[in-house]
Amino acid sequence: MAERSEELLERAEEHHAERVRARRGRPAQHPGPRAYVRIAVILGVITLAEVWIYYVDSLRFLLVPFLLAFSALKFSLVVLYFMHLRFDSRSFAALFVAGLALALTVFVVVLLIFGTFAG
Repeated sequence: MAERSEELLERAEEHHAERVRARRGRPAQHPGPRAYVRIAVILGVITLAEVWIYYVDSLRFLLVPFLLAFSALKFSLVVLYFMHLRFDSRSFAALFVAGLALALTVFVVVLLIFGTFAG
């Protein structure tokens, strides 16, 4: 009897977890190796674009904005997939974003204190 109730409890917990994930619009399971290889290929293509834009002299004025955008895209892909934040609880993502925001705030404040932005 105890085994049966434990089994029912496990199934109920799994069912609840599936419903919670479905409500959040997230996949129920982590992706397989194929998805990770696809993300790695995308990261490689973005890196190739970064190197290419560096060597194109006519796009020199767009170098910094493009590199910043590419870096942000690569950062978000790595965080979402390889750090599994896309599939974990939103509280983990909130903690990560809060830490990142704090770090960026400290970075900007230090730059302002030392007059880096002053022309």
